[in-house]
Amino acid sequence: MQLAKDNTRWGYGKIAGELQKLGFDVCESTVRNVLKAYDILPAPVRFGSIGWRTLMRHYKHQLLACDFFTVETLRLQTLYVFFFIELGTRRVHVVGVTANPDGHWVTQQARNMVWLLQEEESPIRSLLRENDSKYAAAFDAVFAAESVNIIRLPYQAPNANAICERYMGTLHRECLDHMIILKDRHLDNVIQDFSTFYNHARPHQGLCQYIPM
Repeated sequence: MQLAKDNTRWGYGKIAGELQKLGFDVCESTVRNVLKAYDILPAPVRFGSIGWRTLMRHYKHQLLACDFFTVETLRLQTLYVFFFIELGTRRVHVVGVTANPDGHWVTQQARNMVWLLQEEESPIRSLLRENDSKYAAAFDAVFAAESVNIIRLPYQAPNANAICERYMGTLHRECLDHMIILKDRHLDNVIQDFSTFYNHARPHQGLCQYIPM
């Protein structure tokens, strides 16, 4: 049973062969009957059922996610904050604040992020993003040119981008909910200061109380 749970791609024959190496003379049908008795699925189905959480945990250091959130100013202007977050380290990059997040602006933020990844020789291989019209084709092309795969998240599924959602909640609870934002420059300064604290001084439960940087 343990071999099947630890090696989701192994079929009955492979498990039987490994057991024979350990001195247990069993056949494939015996392995099948034992796994069936304990409700352990065959290899293809077992592998396909590892789930999104397991996939994210296994490849987290190769994953980057991005998202938007909005903030209302004192004069009731809606500002959009665009950020990226590295899933493995929880390091956040707030790349811009704007009142008009059109395709050209978002694409430029993508270029800025790619330049940073190049400078740091980052291991990032995939980017998670929502299906939002703000992400123009040029945005995807910037990352594709650096061999970064674009993973489009399903509609109305915030759990698929849970780490971004968690960061936004933390930012509001610990910072934005306690002040009034005056304008875009004020918001940018506040968020950049909080991001520095978030990356360099704030322990994270998801990192066993370690700090991203």
